[in-house]
Amino acid sequence: MTVLLRGDFDATQLRGFAKKTKDGPQARRLLALAAIYDGATRTEAAKIGGVGLQIIRDWVMRFNARGPDGLLDGKSPGQPPKLNDEQRHAIARLIESGPIPSVHGVVRWRLIDLSQWIYEEFRVTVAKQTLSRELRAMGYRNLSPATPSCASRGSNRGF
Repeated sequence: MTVLLRGDFDATQLRGFAKKTKDGPQARRLLALAAIYDGATRTEAAKIGGVGLQIIRDWVMRFNARGPDGLLDGKSPGQPPKLNDEQRHAIARLIESGPIPSVHGVVRWRLIDLSQWIYEEFRVTVAKQTLSRELRAMGYRNLSPATPSCASRGSNRGF
C-alpha cells in the first residue's frame, strides 16, 4: 500500500527548501519527494535519492509526520554511560578521602587503581581512557595511567 504525501506542500515548495538548506542529505531527500509531487514513480524518486524503495517510504513517513524538518538526520544517541551518578559520587568520595595504603595497597590513586576498584565495587569494567574522560568531566585532572616502568619492575602499585 502506497503512503501518500501530505497535501499542504508541493514540489515547488520542497525544491525551495532544498535550495535553502545547508544539509546535503536533507536536500537530496526533499528533491526526491519533490519528484513524487511532480508525478514521478517511487522507483524514479529512489533513483534520484540514490536509495531503495523502502527508504523512500521511510522518508515519506518522516516528512508526513514532521514536514521538511523530519528529513534531517537526528543526533545519534551513542553509547549509554558506563557509570551512573551514584557511582560517580562514590568515586569522588574515594578520591577525596585518598587511598589508605594498608587497605588499598597504593599511596596515590592512578587510573588503573580506580578502574580496579570500580570493578570490585560495582562489577563495571571501565577502560582507562573512559575513566580519564569521566574524571576530567568531574573536575579531576592529575590522575595518571599505570606506567610501564612500574610494571616492568614487578610492581604495578607505584610504591
